[in-house]
Amino acid sequence: MEARRVRARAGDGAHLREEILRNAEQLLVETGNEDALTLRAVAQRTRVTTPSVYLHFTGKEALVEAVCLRVWDELGRRITDAVGRVTDPFIALGECGRAYVHFALDHPVQYRLLMMRPATSAEVPPASAACFGYMVDAVTACVESGVLQGNPETLALTMWTAVHGCAALLITQPALPWPDDVNEIIDATIRMAGFGTALNSQLPRRRAPRSVELLEGIGAAAERLRASGRKK
Repeated sequence: MEARRVRARAGDGAHLREEILRNAEQLLVETGNEDALTLRAVAQRTRVTTPSVYLHFTGKEALVEAVCLRVWDELGRRITDAVGRVTDPFIALGECGRAYVHFALDHPVQYRLLMMRPATSAEVPPASAACFGYMVDAVTACVESGVLQGNPETLALTMWTAVHGCAALLITQPALPWPDDVNEIIDATIRMAGFGTALNSQLPRRRAPRSVELLEGIGAAAERLRASGRKK
């Protein structure tokens, strides 16, 4: 029989909470299923009583959220590192998107539980607020430089929709005909979202260009960009 944990001393509550979270995270990642993350199972793994877990978490939902949020600071660090490597705001925006998708793929269980379940209240959840903030910051720099035009929050929601959709499909639909190198689809999504937003922010809202006009305009713009690249 496994030995019962020694009763915690006064002041050890923070250490016990961290141990509970660590064991709960391991259980969640091992099973990939939140159904396995019961307070009783976590208590058994931590070698404490179930009421001891309730002293730190009001219920299963609170425990699940706390476990998932443990990795969320890593997202901020990844984005800061990625954006800090470049000085051009539009390129930095793309790096922000790539860091976001790769974070989601590295933590699929936590991402699914925090970002792919219906909200339980009218307030924006902390994880969503953090993600939105990163996107708004990156888009605001592009608006200030003039490469994007429009409300930064609206533009950020549009681009976030694209990168979140990419991450969600990669996590939940592995059987789709993805390329062998998943970076191909990630890069294509980022480029389409970025270039598309830049172009759309310059176009009139009430009239969509006809196919011929679009082809001619995009072709001319692409040739100018290619020529500019060759000069460097």
